[in-house]
Amino acid sequence: MAAGLRLGPLLRYVDGVTGDSATIWVETDRPCTAEVRTTSAAASDATSAAAPGATSGEGHGSGLGSGGSGPAGGSTRTFQIAGHHYALIPVTGLTPGTTTEYEVRLDGRTVWPPADSRFPPSTIRTPDPSEVKVAFGSCRWAAKPAKGRDPVGPDALDTLATQLAADPTAAERPDLLVLLGDQVYADETSADTRRWLAARRDPRDPPGSEVGEYEEYTRLYDESWGDPEVRWLLSTVPSCMIFDDHDVIDDWNTSAAWLARMRATHWWSERVLSGLMSYWVYQHLGNLSPAELAADPLYAEIRSVPDGTDRLRRFAAEADADPACVRWSYRRDLGRTRLLMIDTRAARLLTEGARAMLDPDEAAWLREQALADRGSYDHLLVGTSLPWLMPPLIHDAEVWNAALCRGGRGGPESRWARFAEDLRQRADLEHWAAFPSSFEALTRLLAEAGSGPDAPATVCVLSGDVHHAYVAEPDWADGAGAMHPEARVVQLTCSPLHNAIPRSVRLGFRFGWSRAGRALGRALARHGRAGRPLISWRRTGGPWFGNQLMTLTLRSRSARLSLAQARGNGRLTTVDERSLDGS
Repeated sequence: MAAGLRLGPLLRYVDGVTGDSATIWVETDRPCTAEVRTTSAAASDATSAAAPGATSGEGHGSGLGSGGSGPAGGSTRTFQIAGHHYALIPVTGLTPGTTTEYEVRLDGRTVWPPADSRFPPSTIRTPDPSEVKVAFGSCRWAAKPAKGRDPVGPDALDTLATQLAADPTAAERPDLLVLLGDQVYADETSADTRRWLAARRDPRDPPGSEVGEYEEYTRLYDESWGDPEVRWLLSTVPSCMIFDDHDVIDDWNTSAAWLARMRATHWWSERVLSGLMSYWVYQHLGNLSPAELAADPLYAEIRSVPDGTDRLRRFAAEADADPACVRWSYRRDLGRTRLLMIDTRAARLLTEGARAMLDPDEAAWLREQALADRGSYDHLLVGTSLPWLMPPLIHDAEVWNAALCRGGRGGPESRWARFAEDLRQRADLEHWAAFPSSFEALTRLLAEAGSGPDAPATVCVLSGDVHHAYVAEPDWADGAGAMHPEARVVQLTCSPLHNAIPRSVRLGFRFGWSRAGRALGRALARHGRAGRPLISWRRTGGPWFGNQLMTLTLRSRSARLSLAQARGNGRLTTVDERSLDGS
């Protein structure tokens, strides 16, 4: 039986500097050779068949943008994990600044685009380095009703896909889609998935209606990426991703006490190992460049054996036991824009009294990447699923809570400490502010990266998680620090892509930014005997609530931000647009 395409293709990496290479991820239903052929390559094949005397480079068409010395394309054998078959296909020979149609073949048979596709051809667009568009958001609950009104509103990614499919050359097409966490919800499954799980095992046994092992994770990715609109969108817009808590479980790695409680259950080990294994396969590999993949010993080993399940499982167990043994963070360069994506979940140190958002190696890597080759980039983007700057009341509440958990009111075994730990887990008090030394270190690094004669024009922190959108900016002169960066430093938070937020929580976020909320926060900080914050900050945009997507348009040293929401009319509606560079 011929090999079939189970999921994908996803256009993942596109070289943003040379513009000549890309990677495309696929899942197939059996072992095979997976190949990407561009329009010009397919034309070359047809010409060669018609003219047997022609060489492989003769007579090929130009497609939409191929103009190099030969047709672009690439192929690779699939690898196997837990009975599933995957390939990350390297594509070489692309021409910078062009748009090229492609097809996917399995063992020589074309499987993408489908013969009955209602979408335009999938393309690889290599960005023009003089202008880069980066769209970003987080928190996409994939489940949608089969008919009728969607209870959480229209999906922002679906809407973007519909808009681009109607006009694939539209100006709003992003060069990169940055997904900042909760690409799947392992702990909040849809009705269809719950029925599927109930057919596999007794839902009365933990983890109940949540996913528990690798096969069940594959169901979540099928549901999320098999959506026809999103499937086409991800086949034609490059993407990079990082996990947040719901990719594994709500409040993942909140504290040492939380982790000890989870490890005491009989089902947690399989859950976290399967979550890390599936993340490596479905998300992490596509974040890497072809050079990084070629240098990755784990990737090479898994591809060299008939079944890589056991090896990947050992890797996941090592990663869970020792966060310092693996790096999920990564860097991408797009022209004169540098993007650093930070792991703020698995890299944590949780020992009370020595808590850190990033372990020492991870923090050193971030510093090195942010400060390397100063002057070679005009914009620094730092992707962290959790916002750096939160509503002041929430920030101060987390600082207060962290102080009590450390024993700031009576010691680490006091009633206050026990109360604070319970509150931390119940109220999700685990953002950057809950790791005060890490918040301060990140603040100082952002200021340093934005200072000096080689400073970029902007330093933008891209975040999601909190199910609303806002823009916040630090007031460097008002705080305990003495920092005066030349770059404009901003917190850009955009969430969700497709989810809901209760009215009570909306009101809470609004109150968190208010004057009364700030006063309450300061009172909590005083009670926890926390010192004066390094900086103060203010909200300069929002809050906005809805299913939404932010886009940065970066041209030379100018930066413009737009926020668009899905309103149910098949188009994204721009609700805010502003310059971030003073132009």
